[in-house]
Amino acid sequence: MNKDIISSLRPALVMTLLFALLLGLAYPLAMTGIGQALFPSQANGSLVREDGRVIGSTIVGQAFTSERYFHSRPSAAGDGYDGLASSGSNLGPTSQVLADRVKGDVARLSETTPGLNVPPDLVTTSASGLDPHISPEAALYQVDRVARVRSLDRAAVRRLVEQAVETPFLGFIGEPRVNLFKLNRRLDAFGAKPAA
Repeated sequence: MNKDIISSLRPALVMTLLFALLLGLAYPLAMTGIGQALFPSQANGSLVREDGRVIGSTIVGQAFTSERYFHSRPSAAGDGYDGLASSGSNLGPTSQVLADRVKGDVARLSETTPGLNVPPDLVTTSASGLDPHISPEAALYQVDRVARVRSLDRAAVRRLVEQAVETPFLGFIGEPRVNLFKLNRRLDAFGAKPAA
């Protein structure tokens, strides 16, 4: 009887060890190697460097707070756009805290652009808290403020936004979107230099 248990247990332990090595070590190392070889920029976070230092990423959102820039959507990740605390707020639709925050954000944004409806993604957080995109409507909503603060032609800033719209993958997968980091970099190259 004891011999039967050991003989039955041995293949199970061998298979567990084999699959742990195969799927826990060999496969992740192979995928990391393939990613580094074929897509080195994406595998390393799509970091953007300027003068030898990292200034941002095109796939991880960041907060733009200066009035000179297009603003991203709110973030519930840590203190806002904290990559170490990526998450949503977990506040449900009946949460008074969420309702109060959204009302406050709508009121604040309505002061800068009176008469226009505030796009939902400017007052709601994404699931990860690190979304680098906003809708084209949210970017266009901010054109007047950015043009006014930078003393730029409103039509020229609007064209800059329209050129930055990324279309859905294959024309139907996803939604049109604007990458905020790329748009703000193009804005700096187009207009006045960024504030120090």
